[in-house]
Amino acid sequence: MIITKSEPFTKNETTKLKEVFDVYIKTVIDVKQKICSAGMDLHFEEEKILLEQGSKQKDLWGGGIDLETKVIDFNSFINIRPSDKNTSNEVQDPKIRKIYGELTKFFFKEIL
Repeated sequence: MIITKSEPFTKNETTKLKEVFDVYIKTVIDVKQKICSAGMDLHFEEEKILLEQGSKQKDLWGGGIDLETKVIDFNSFINIRPSDKNTSNEVQDPKIRKIYGELTKFFFKEIL
């Protein structure tokens, strides 16, 4: 189940988001508009939803949360964008990583 919103996810929503991988939730966050799409099998599915809702590609970054360790990661194929100076699966810009991490904690404050 994919849920896209600009407010924190509830415990009930988080339970639904875990259905895909059980101990991991994939996320794509628009770091400018502060919108999170989560719960997909592949990051590009959430990326597509956000683009259709008006997000700009340069503002979308993918990663996820390991629910057992509570570790936020910054790894997704959608992050490979040489035109935005990101040549890796990992978000390379420290400022974007910081914003993405802070927004992940905001959206998932019920579990992090």
